[in-house]
Amino acid sequence: MAYQYLITGGAGFIGSNYAHRLLTRGEDVTIYDNLSRDGTEKNLEWLYTQHGMSAFQFIQEDIRNGSALEKAANGKQVIVHLAAQVAVTTSVVDPREDFEINALGTFNVLEAARKNGQQPIFIYASTNKVYGGMEDVAVKEEATRYAYADYPFGIPELYPLDFHSPYGCSKGCGDQYVRDYQRIYGIRSVVFRQSCIYGTRQFGIEDQGWLAWFAIAATQNKPITIYGDGKQVRDVLFVEDLLNVYDSAIQNIDQAAGQAFNVGGGPANTISVWQEFAPLLEKKIGKRIPTASSAWRPGDQKIYVSDIRKAKQYLNWQPQINVDEGISRLVDWVESIRED
Repeated sequence: MAYQYLITGGAGFIGSNYAHRLLTRGEDVTIYDNLSRDGTEKNLEWLYTQHGMSAFQFIQEDIRNGSALEKAANGKQVIVHLAAQVAVTTSVVDPREDFEINALGTFNVLEAARKNGQQPIFIYASTNKVYGGMEDVAVKEEATRYAYADYPFGIPELYPLDFHSPYGCSKGCGDQYVRDYQRIYGIRSVVFRQSCIYGTRQFGIEDQGWLAWFAIAATQNKPITIYGDGKQVRDVLFVEDLLNVYDSAIQNIDQAAGQAFNVGGGPANTISVWQEFAPLLEKKIGKRIPTASSAWRPGDQKIYVSDIRKAKQYLNWQPQINVDEGISRLVDWVESIRED
């Protein structure tokens, strides 16, 4: 079944990849983005190059503009809400703007969905940061990484929410609003609490998108700082696998509506931030990578791994692209943009 899609943040990393996928299969796509993030204009240009100037509608606007959102959402059957302020550090520096974008902005998108008369499917990109610092989780230190003592499958959706940092609070607020709009208004909403998503079209920075940032910095001889001991572990998910779970939720919306899913690479796709990633990256790019060291950043989790069994149960989904293959694809893309 063909749908009319609205993608907020559609010129960003995940949004541009999803727009490309949808356009390739002939869907009707509207991209809504204020182009404030570095790389969004390049991603938009890439979409025009791939699909033509008339293949989709582009609206340059901010999600803090509720009336503009209502016009953009009119008649849309699927709303994919990706627009956000994405860095914890930025939220600490300017918590008001973080709140206005992530909490109020998400409320605006939900209101636009509620008023559009279609009872649309609503996909929300939440974050594992809604679980907070998880200080009570027992962690053991190994040679190159940290590991859970008691969560062999990772952190499940039933783990208590504990918003930590302005970013965690604002994204958590949106997370809960999205779920409640399904209960109260019947919006067919799905929350994805995403772990570390990486891949092509990701113009990473030091504070967000660390896999891409390290790959870009290493290939362009930019300075790299390692915070803490580099043994911090994350489960990593290649962007195409994330888009697969979005598609599956839309196709299985009767089972998915009102649910929250932890989505990441899961236990099979984990890597430590530098102790394990550095040797792999150095092998891919063929040279040693110099780094500087700095103290731990406040709130930095020693380990986060998603328990993805619920997504497998409800959506018949699991990652297909392993860490080695995903990083190879990322490095190939990074090297291609360096040559452009």
